[in-house]
Amino acid sequence: EKYEAFKKRVGEKATVGDTKSRLGRDHPAVIEVIQETSSDDAIQENETKNMPLLVYVSREKRPSHPHHFKAGALNVLLRVSGVISNSPYILGLDCDMHCHDPSSARQAMCFHLDPKISPSLALVQFPQKFHNISNNDIYDSQLRSIFWLLWQGFDGVGGPCVSGSGYYIKRLSLCSNFIHEDGDPMKLRQSFGPSNEFIKSLHQKKKPDMLIHRKKALLNEAQLLASCAFENGTEWGKEVGFMYGSVLEDYFTGFRLHCKGWISVYCNPPRPQFLGSGITNLDEFLVQLTRWTSGLVDVAISKFCPLVYGPLKTYTFVQSMCYADLALFPIFYFLPLWCFATIPQLCLLNGIPLYPEVSNSYFIVFSFVFLSSISKHLYEVLSTGFTFRHWINEQRIWMMKSVTSHLYGSWDAFMKKIGMREASFFPTNKVDDVEQLKRYNMGVFDFQTSILFLAPMAALVILNMASFAVGISRVIFLGELDKFFIQVFIPFYVILMNYPIVEGMLIRKDRGRIPPSVTLLSAIISLIFYFLGSIIFI
Repeated sequence: EKYEAFKKRVGEKATVGDTKSRLGRDHPAVIEVIQETSSDDAIQENETKNMPLLVYVSREKRPSHPHHFKAGALNVLLRVSGVISNSPYILGLDCDMHCHDPSSARQAMCFHLDPKISPSLALVQFPQKFHNISNNDIYDSQLRSIFWLLWQGFDGVGGPCVSGSGYYIKRLSLCSNFIHEDGDPMKLRQSFGPSNEFIKSLHQKKKPDMLIHRKKALLNEAQLLASCAFENGTEWGKEVGFMYGSVLEDYFTGFRLHCKGWISVYCNPPRPQFLGSGITNLDEFLVQLTRWTSGLVDVAISKFCPLVYGPLKTYTFVQSMCYADLALFPIFYFLPLWCFATIPQLCLLNGIPLYPEVSNSYFIVFSFVFLSSISKHLYEVLSTGFTFRHWINEQRIWMMKSVTSHLYGSWDAFMKKIGMREASFFPTNKVDDVEQLKRYNMGVFDFQTSILFLAPMAALVILNMASFAVGISRVIFLGELDKFFIQVFIPFYVILMNYPIVEGMLIRKDRGRIPPSVTLLSAIISLIFYFLGSIIFI
C-alpha cells in the first residue's frame, strides 16, 4: 500500500510541467521518500524495526548543463544519500542486476571492518554474473577474461578498479582528500558545493534525523544537491566523487582512488552475489564495446595516462602497468589485427612472399610465436573451467570487436580529444527480442546491426576468402606451398574462426543473416583494398 502511494507520487512529480520538461535531458529534480506521508511515530517505529528508507532520485537535467552521464548520476546519489541516510558504505548496483545472495553485505564488511586493511580499503568488488547466458555464449557476454582472470591478478597488486556494478564502496574514499576535522568551511564549500547540510554530513557518523519536522528541510536540501548547477565551481568529478572526463567512469574512478593510496579487494565466492542480464545480440555487444573502448582510450590519451601518471602514485608499479594495459589494449588490438587481416593477404594476391619458407629455420620462430599465443589463450580458458568451444568463441569475438568496436571507440576518443566530437553515452538495451534470444540460445549469430559494424567484418572475410583461393591455386598449379605456406594458412585461420560471417553472407536466409546489400558493399570495399594493395606492394 505504501509502495503504491509512493509510486503514484513519483509518477505525478514526473509528469509535472509541459511535454518538453519530460524529455530525457530536460526535466527538474524529483526526489520522493516512501514514508513521506507517515507520522513521526510511524517513522520511529520503522527505525526500531531497522526498516530502510526507500528513496527515488531523479536528478535535474537541462540541455545547457553537462550531466556527465553515469558518473554525474552517481555523484548526485552520493550527495543526496549523504543528507538522507549518510551510510558509511554504499552498494553500487546497475538497474539490470539484482542481489542474488543477501549475505553479500556481510561478506563485504568482513573486509571493510578488518582492522588490518580497513583504513586504506576503498571498495570490495564482486564479479558480474548473469542469469541468461547460454552454454555456448557466442558473444562472450560473461566477460570471462576480466572476472575470471584479470581481476584475480589485479587483486594481488592492490585490487581491481571499480567495475560498474556489484561493489561496496566506502563513502569516505570518494571525499576524503578534502575532509579535515578542523577544515576551513569556505574551502569545504569550494570543494563540495554550497550545501551546509551535506558538508555537515561529511563529519557525521550517525544517520540524519528524518522526522517530519526535519524531513521537509532535508528534501529541499536534496533538491538543491540534485540540481544541475550545484557542481559549478566545485571539485565534483575532478577530485571528489566519481570522476568525469571519461564515459567509463568506473575505470577512471578506480584508477584515481588507487593513485590516492586506496586499495580494493576482489571477492568471488562460489555462489553469485549479484545476477544481471547479459547481452544476447551482436548489435548491443558491439555498441557496448565501442563505448567502453572510447572511455578507456579517453584516459589513455589524457594527462592521467597510467603509463605517465600512475607509476609513482599507485599501490605498486605493477598495478599501474595493469591499468595501462587496460587503457591501451584497444589500440594495441585493432592496429595489429587490421594488419594481420590485410597485409599478408594483399601480398599473397600480388604474389609477394612475406614470411620465411617452410624450409627456412626462421619458419620455426614464426610458428612458435603463433602456436604459443593461441596455446596460452586456450590454457587460460580451460584452466578457468570453460571449454574448447568457448575458446573458439573468444577467438572469434576478439577478431570481430577488434576490427570494429576497438577501431571506432579509439577513433571516437581521439576526435573528442581534438574537439571534433562531443562525448556521448548510449546505455545498453538489455530487453531481449524473442527471435534474437532464440538464435542466441541456439548458438547462431544475429547480424541485425549497423552497417558500420557489418561492412568491415564482411569485407575482411571476403578479402581473406579471395586470398585463400588464390593461395590454394598457387599451391596446386605452381607448387609454391613452401613459399607461401604461412600466407595461405593465415586467411584459412581467419575464415575458419569467422565462419558465422561466411554463413551469414552466403548460406542463411533468416532475418539474422547479413543483408545482400551489405555483402555487395563489403565486396566492393575488399576490391578497393585489393587495388590499393596492388598500388602499394607493386
